[in-house]
Amino acid sequence: MKTLILHHYPVSPYAEKVRAMLGYKALAWQSVIIPMLMPKPDVVALTGGYRRTPILQIGADVYCDTALIARVLERAAPSPTLYPYGDTFAGRAMAHFADGVMFNLSVPIGFQPGGMMQLFVPDAAPEFLAAFAKDRAAMRQGGTVRRGPLAECRAYLAHVLPRIEAQLGDRPYLLGAAASECDFALYHVLWPVWKVAAVRTLLETYPKTLAFIARMAAFAQQGKPEEITSGRALEIAKKSKPAAIEKPQALESDGLALGETVQVMPVDYALDPVKGELLECSAESISVRRTDPRAGTVVVHFPRFGFQLQRAG
Repeated sequence: MKTLILHHYPVSPYAEKVRAMLGYKALAWQSVIIPMLMPKPDVVALTGGYRRTPILQIGADVYCDTALIARVLERAAPSPTLYPYGDTFAGRAMAHFADGVMFNLSVPIGFQPGGMMQLFVPDAAPEFLAAFAKDRAAMRQGGTVRRGPLAECRAYLAHVLPRIEAQLGDRPYLLGAAASECDFALYHVLWPVWKVAAVRTLLETYPKTLAFIARMAAFAQQGKPEEITSGRALEIAKKSKPAAIEKPQALESDGLALGETVQVMPVDYALDPVKGELLECSAESISVRRTDPRAGTVVVHFPRFGFQLQRAG
């Protein structure tokens, strides 16, 4: 199999989720550190406009969103599995709740002044921090994501934490003795709260949850990726051919046929459309082919759930 290339930056919680999965599966990978805020010209060359972090590149195939990346990693290394109890509604619901609801209450807590940015970017100038805040506000513009005030987020976290503690019970992981996809989803949203000493006190009365976070964090520290430049990643894409899609289908595509020019974008925030030729529209994923002068011909893949497909305008 071609090398896994993760485009990410250290302070990204979603990237931490994938780093933990890579460590859990003991996969070799290459690391491309990307800008934290726009512009991201090398990322856009690969994705066609999608700007969320992280993205996973395998040759000339680009995978967006951690829900889809988890399935790609599962195909790359079926053991240890991310679905030891099956790909069930319960596991998917837990992961979805963590990725959505909990992410939007933990980020204001962990990324408040003196938090994650101070920890990971201690020399950041006030101008950069202001630009970062402005960039994130722009990402949410026109979307459906609401970031509540800090006190509200802390109250919501206080509501959820006892239930996490109860769910863990005597188990090391949410569903049992083995880690599954929902554990990685929960870990990455608690990670910013756990990393910042000033707010870690919110977790102190939940020893099972603290032990769970430490257990998951150990996966993220396993292995050492090979660092490469974004330019090198673009060269790899340009010299590669996208993998063939077996038995492509256009399921519930609202009249759109394979081969049509379409646009794909998230339904909640970062509503940046990616235009390309529709190659696949299944119950699991949407794939579009596009060409860029620097990246060559690439296929960009999105999960079906959480993304919208439209005819290109």
